[in-house]
Amino acid sequence: MPSWRRWVTGTQRYDPPRMSEQQEQHEIDGEVEEGLDEQERAAFRAAAMRLVRQFPDPVLKNPGSVVADVDDDVRRLTERMIEVMARAHGVGLAAPQIGVSRRVLVYDVHDDGGARVLINPELVERSEETVADTEGCLSLLGGEIQVTVERHAKIRVKAQDASGETVEYEAEGLESRVIQHEIDHLDGVLIIDRAAGDDRRNALRELRLRAG
Repeated sequence: MPSWRRWVTGTQRYDPPRMSEQQEQHEIDGEVEEGLDEQERAAFRAAAMRLVRQFPDPVLKNPGSVVADVDDDVRRLTERMIEVMARAHGVGLAAPQIGVSRRVLVYDVHDDGGARVLINPELVERSEETVADTEGCLSLLGGEIQVTVERHAKIRVKAQDASGETVEYEAEGLESRVIQHEIDHLDGVLIIDRAAGDDRRNALRELRLRAG
């Protein structure tokens, strides 16, 4: 699920010591050794999640600015986003979710483990067919809030990749849904904005209760 959770972590709670953002980023940038136990994996996810902005942070409601030049700073941003996404067990992440109001997103829904980078993405085609499915978001209690969202079944997206080259391709299924979810983030739109009726009311109530 976008800024989706790749899986639901165990219910056992582990609270690692509070670190500064610099220390957190150092931990995230470092190599994760194989064979970590569940508590250690939870600690890595907790460190990543402290870098993900949470509702109602204003940056999540502001449209991202167009990237004029895909330079080394933008490439470093995408590398950091991919790392945070992976550590947070997400399948997608938009730059505003880590406090950067730029039109950049990353996602990874393929079995080969290769993340894709989309800079200044736009949907150039949308199918008339739509599909309703449940989505979560890392910026809404780490994915605990889930609502039903209707999306186009198939899309065609045009963007720039991390090298600045133009890419254009079709997507369907989970990939289509994740791209649409992340582009929403770039426009300041959250899944609770697209939820209807009781779904929206229940999600907002839970967010208010957890915030209090």
